[in-house]
Amino acid sequence: MNSINTPIEPVQKRLVERIDPAQDDDTIDIFGLLNTLWLGKWIILLCVVLAGLVGIYQAFVVSVPVYRATSVVILETDQTSPVDLQGVVGGISGDSTEVKSEIEVLRARSLMGRVVDRMDLISDPEFNGSLREPTFGSRMRGQLRSAVLGGIDLLTGGNEEQPEPTLTAAEQEAADILQEKRVRDRVISSLLGKVQVQNVTGSLVFRITVTSESPTKAAQLADTLVDLYIINQIDVKFDAMKQATTFLSNRVAELKVELEESEAAISDFNAQTDLVSLEIIRDAELELNELRQRTTDAQMVLDDFGADLKAFETAQTTDDKLAVAVDPQLSQLASAIADDQQGQDAFDTRYAVLMMRIKQNYDSAGAQLQALTGSVRALELRIAQQSRDLIELQQLTREAEATRLLYEYFLTRLKEISAQQGIQQADSRVLSNAVIPTTPSAPRKSRILALSLILGAMVGAGLVLLNNLRKQGFKTADELEAHTGISVLGQIPLIQASGRPMVLEYLRSKPTSAAAEAVRDLRTSVMLSNIDNSPQVIVSTSSLPGEGKTTQSLALAQNLSAMGQKVLLIEGDIRRRTLNEYFTDAPLKGIVSVLLDEVAFDKARLEDPELKIDVLFGEASSFNAADIFSSVKFKEFIAERRSEYDVIIIDTPPVLVVPDSRIIAQVADVTLLSVKWDSTTKSQLDESLRLIRNARQEVSGLVLSQVSAAGMRRYGYGSNYGAYGAYGNRYYSN
Repeated sequence: MNSINTPIEPVQKRLVERIDPAQDDDTIDIFGLLNTLWLGKWIILLCVVLAGLVGIYQAFVVSVPVYRATSVVILETDQTSPVDLQGVVGGISGDSTEVKSEIEVLRARSLMGRVVDRMDLISDPEFNGSLREPTFGSRMRGQLRSAVLGGIDLLTGGNEEQPEPTLTAAEQEAADILQEKRVRDRVISSLLGKVQVQNVTGSLVFRITVTSESPTKAAQLADTLVDLYIINQIDVKFDAMKQATTFLSNRVAELKVELEESEAAISDFNAQTDLVSLEIIRDAELELNELRQRTTDAQMVLDDFGADLKAFETAQTTDDKLAVAVDPQLSQLASAIADDQQGQDAFDTRYAVLMMRIKQNYDSAGAQLQALTGSVRALELRIAQQSRDLIELQQLTREAEATRLLYEYFLTRLKEISAQQGIQQADSRVLSNAVIPTTPSAPRKSRILALSLILGAMVGAGLVLLNNLRKQGFKTADELEAHTGISVLGQIPLIQASGRPMVLEYLRSKPTSAAAEAVRDLRTSVMLSNIDNSPQVIVSTSSLPGEGKTTQSLALAQNLSAMGQKVLLIEGDIRRRTLNEYFTDAPLKGIVSVLLDEVAFDKARLEDPELKIDVLFGEASSFNAADIFSSVKFKEFIAERRSEYDVIIIDTPPVLVVPDSRIIAQVADVTLLSVKWDSTTKSQLDESLRLIRNARQEVSGLVLSQVSAAGMRRYGYGSNYGAYGAYGNRYYSN
């Protein structure tokens, strides 16, 4: 059945291979873009004219002329002072940080506030918007707001008059002060918007530019701002010197009291303690060392006497006593001990005397050691006390000395600052005062007009491009093939006819017209798509109604019949049945009755003598159309007609409306899908192709229908489609 579809598939594959969608998406057609803009030149020109009129109105009617005046000041970085007081009266260093800081000082709200007060800008309508006459727009907004609030009151029932709250005198005064502050802040903000401060690159020069509606006022504002800026610098230094003087005076007085208290504390300490110094303590330490040495020696003597006394006390025999005593007299007495008792007594007496001496020496040495030990302890305590006294004295002396140094330093600074009173200099000086401008700086009428024209051109171009993007239809066969990868077998122009019957009359009466030539081109493309097996069953469908598929089917049938082919035209769209509008003598019975065997095919068909084709119409039926065309009876009917007719053309319903066309396509050799020129969208066409493929069918070729010659010229394709220029703009189709 679909044998004729096979030869067309390689053509589609070649188209798919030739077209790279990724490259198409990434490529910008500059010439196409320019051509689109050229086609919309009248829209662009209209936007340019309108924008130019708006610019003229803005520049010459609405805009108020303003003037700019500039004062120039320079920062002084090499100021010298008679006394070294750089922290109080010195100039700036001139680095980038301080330059930026000075720019912010020039734009400070406090400085602007002084300008506002000096020139009484609060009373100037240019800066105080509340003093201006209300504009038409503001009056309209006020009336609209009142109307809206009144409507809300009526709806909510809140239109009753409410007593206004009574304010006390203090509250009213506070409210008035707050209102004045708000007005002043708004005036300062307005002045800030008209002041521009600019540093000349690579220098310490500043340009202060003020914009105003009055040239004299602009110059006065610039000069006043510079004068107050310089005065502000002097005031800042004066305030700094005043604060420094106050601080130093208070500090000097405090340090004087502290110094007197410190010196009194030293005097009191010296009066309450003995004379103490580092030399006295050192002499006492030498004396202490000497006493400690004598104590050590006395301890050794005491130890010796103690040992001797112990030896005397422990000796028992005469020999032991002689060895301990080592006394010649005792030795003589020892030799007489053997003669009589008297000798023994003399020996013992002498020994006792010697031991008594040793005992006395021991006691004397102990007393001397004890005395030396007490002296050492007493001297150590005296040295410790003197050391503490010396430390305290040194601390008091250091504190007094530090206080004296601070007192002398601050006293010196105070005298220096007092000597500098009245010699403060500003860090800036005026290089040139503002000159009263003679011509307004704005509005720049030529620039406004130029920008208006450019904006108008941009808006016009944007509208043209937006309108072009909004139209997602296909305008050329190449564009259609590039999107789908399916061959376009024909391009049918609009047919000038006042009704459906006149379409057939037009085709019969003008066989050499461009429309007839386009149909012949479609016929040739279809028939030559497979030379070996010419297609016999042709299905014509579309995505949506009104895309010219019925007119195309009639024209193709008429053209094939003119070639001597026996043609049968079947109305497959039995739901709408539009073929009745082309033929006035259609039979009452149609394809449904034939398939149900209620009437013979020969009785149901219409043999049109003028077109020389047979037509089988649709008819109303209670049966579902999809069920009828999916039946075996319909397939058998088509198979029988193949043997009777050279070509069978079936006009089917739109793909996106009902599934009938996809079912009927099962018996077709060629399926043609009509795409309405500059109307059928890409999404609609893609969905139609998807539905057909889901039904395991393929579209053999596309037909770009209802091509408008005037529209093609409008899109810049007149040279390629000039043959359609003779066609009218009226057509009729399903």
